[in-house]
Amino acid sequence: MHRRWFYFTPFVALLAFALLSARPQATPRAIANTSFAKGETMYYKVHYGLVNAAEATIELSDDLHRVNERPCYKATVTGRTTGSFDFFLRIRDTWRSYIDTTSILPQKFFRNIEEGNYRKKETVDFDHERDMAIVESRKRDREPKHGTYKVPDNIQDLVSGFYFLRTINYDQRRIGEVIRVKGFFDDEVFDMDVTYRGRETVSTKAGSIRAIKLVPKMPKNKLFSGENAVTVYLSDDRNKIPVLMQAELFVGAVKVDMYKYQGLKNKLSLVAKN
Repeated sequence: MHRRWFYFTPFVALLAFALLSARPQATPRAIANTSFAKGETMYYKVHYGLVNAAEATIELSDDLHRVNERPCYKATVTGRTTGSFDFFLRIRDTWRSYIDTTSILPQKFFRNIEEGNYRKKETVDFDHERDMAIVESRKRDREPKHGTYKVPDNIQDLVSGFYFLRTINYDQRRIGEVIRVKGFFDDEVFDMDVTYRGRETVSTKAGSIRAIKLVPKMPKNKLFSGENAVTVYLSDDRNKIPVLMQAELFVGAVKVDMYKYQGLKNKLSLVAKN
């Protein structure tokens, strides 16, 4: 991982761990979705210690789009540094996935990375019939690179995997159960384990929320303090939106906190104040 991702990486981790894939099937899968619909947006503050370091949004377009002859949600994640962090490390990142409304699989993935002097644009087209990912990427003014990669059945990108995670029925999961995770990122297929840790009430800038607690197993690296350094909380209701993420780094703590939301498919279950 590039060092210029240092401050924004924890938010990306919120999405990266959420790359569940179904068991291989001979026919396209159909996923029941009662959790989200077009027009939904969540807003987040990213705190590094006591400092407000960045802001991020996760949103679904008001319109459906057609990609590879499939109706798709247009899901976009954006992140930008703020305040003093913006002066020292300016970040303007956009991640976008066109997600099949029936299978919750990505048809196309796009990201535009602007971090300091670093620039990268990437597009990934997914061919689920052949289980292939076709990648075109370009860094600044260099010639574009192309690659075609074999991927497992029902592969997820970072953004679509986040939405697939929200379709899971956690009432059917045991505390301590490990969910096997699979995804495609940076020209590689990778695996990660996510442990379901039960329910908790968490405090966010949007209010106190009953939440589902998930802990992804992090690979050994120089950023996170241990394999259980990241904890993600999804709202314990039909929405299952990410409301809080906490990460322990070797150099301090990072928190991603939801402060506003709109267009949710279901009412958010806030905990009433005494």
